[in-house]
Amino acid sequence: MTMAFIPFSLPSRNFPASLKHLPVNLMEGLISSRIIQVRYYSSQGNKALFPTHTSNRRRVFYCPIRMMAPSTSSNSKAGSVKPLTASALGRLDNTLPSKEVLDIWQKADAVCFDVDSTVCVDEGIDELAEFCGAGKAVAEWTARAMGGSVPFEEALAARLDLFKPSLSTVQDFLDKRPPRLSPGILELVQKLKESGKTVYLISGGFRQMINPVASILGVPTENIFANQLLFNNSGEFAGFDVNEPTSRSGGKPTAVELIRKTHGYKTVVMIGDGATDLEARKPGCADLFICYGGVQLREAVSAKADWLVYNFKDLINSLE
Repeated sequence: MTMAFIPFSLPSRNFPASLKHLPVNLMEGLISSRIIQVRYYSSQGNKALFPTHTSNRRRVFYCPIRMMAPSTSSNSKAGSVKPLTASALGRLDNTLPSKEVLDIWQKADAVCFDVDSTVCVDEGIDELAEFCGAGKAVAEWTARAMGGSVPFEEALAARLDLFKPSLSTVQDFLDKRPPRLSPGILELVQKLKESGKTVYLISGGFRQMINPVASILGVPTENIFANQLLFNNSGEFAGFDVNEPTSRSGGKPTAVELIRKTHGYKTVVMIGDGATDLEARKPGCADLFICYGGVQLREAVSAKADWLVYNFKDLINSLE
C-alpha cells in the first residue's frame, strides 16, 4: 500500500519556496489545524503495513500514526487548497531555520531528546493507562500537562492515581506493547553520533519504558533522565520517585543545566514537542529548542520554537 501525493502550485507571493511542493493532505491539515489518527493495515488479516526492527528480542514498530486532515468546513472542496491567512502563515515562519539557528544546530556538542511523541510516536503513560483500562481519563490529563495548563508534577500524580500500575502489569505491558519509534529517529541519532555529538534522552516518562528505547538507539543508561515508578515488596504500585528532576515542572531545564555543567558542553540543543521541552530553552540550559511536530503539533509550543520540523530528515540533511 502506498500513499499518493498530489502535486499542486501556490501563489509565490504568499508562500516560501519550500512550501510549494508539500503534499495536499499536509497543506490542508495546516490550514484547518486538525489532526486525526490513522492506521494502515493490509487486506490479509490485521498485519500492519510498516517495517519492524528487532533488537534484543524486542519488536519495534516504525509507524507514522498521525497525519493532517483536510478541513470539513462547508466552503472547502476535496483536492483544493485555500490560500493561508496571514496568521496561519505566521505560524509556519519557523519551519525555515535562520542562519544562526543552523549554525547552533550544526555546532552543538550535545542533543537532548524528549521521548514521548518525539523519539516514539506514543505517549508512554497514555499507552500504559490504556493497557490498564484508564486510557481516556489519563489522556485528558496528559493533554493538559503537555499544553502547560497544569503543573507537571500535579498531572503526573493524578494520572498514576487513576490506574496505579503494578510491577507485573508494567512487565506484561512491556512484553506486549513494544516501543514504536518515530520515522527517521534511528538515522538521526546515528548521524549525530557520527558528527561527534552526544545524545541524551530527557523525559517525563518512566525509565522502565525508556530503557528499551535507549538500548535500540544505542544511548547509554547514564544519558537518560526520566522518572522512576516505585513498587512495594509485593509488587504493588507505591508512587514515583519525586527526587528525579523530571518529576516536576522545570525538571527538564534542570536536567539540561546539569548535563551542561557536568560535561562542560558549550552548545546544547533540546528537541521535543511539549511545554516541558520548551522550558529547557533558557540561559544556562539549551541554546536552541527544536519543536518536532511529526506526531503532535501543539501550537502554543511550536509557535515559540527556534525551529519547527515535521520530519527528522530535515535535521539529518542539515548536518551533511
